[in-house]
Amino acid sequence: MIKRPTKAEQHRELEKLTAEYLKKGGQITEVEQGASGLVNGAYTKQAFTLGEPKQSRTAVPEVLAAIDARRQAKSRREAGVRRRRPRKQIIYDDFGEPLRVVWVDK
Repeated sequence: MIKRPTKAEQHRELEKLTAEYLKKGGQITEVEQGASGLVNGAYTKQAFTLGEPKQSRTAVPEVLAAIDARRQAKSRREAGVRRRRPRKQIIYDDFGEPLRVVWVDK
């Protein structure tokens, strides 16, 4: 089983990698707090695609109506059926003391 690194270990590793980067001549530029990575404050309009053109879709109302009808018929059937569960019944003696518990199907 592989042990996950703790947050302290991750922090030390990031500090070490940052120090190595700076030692090799790398530079870190600071960015103002609240600055955004958005272009002119807006998201890019280009959606991620795999080079395929956007497909047009045709709604098929008959198929959708049939699916909805089956779904409603199923829910109506299940709504009318209540399953009776066995319930506990306590048997008492002549003095009102409980003797035993039995399960009753009614």
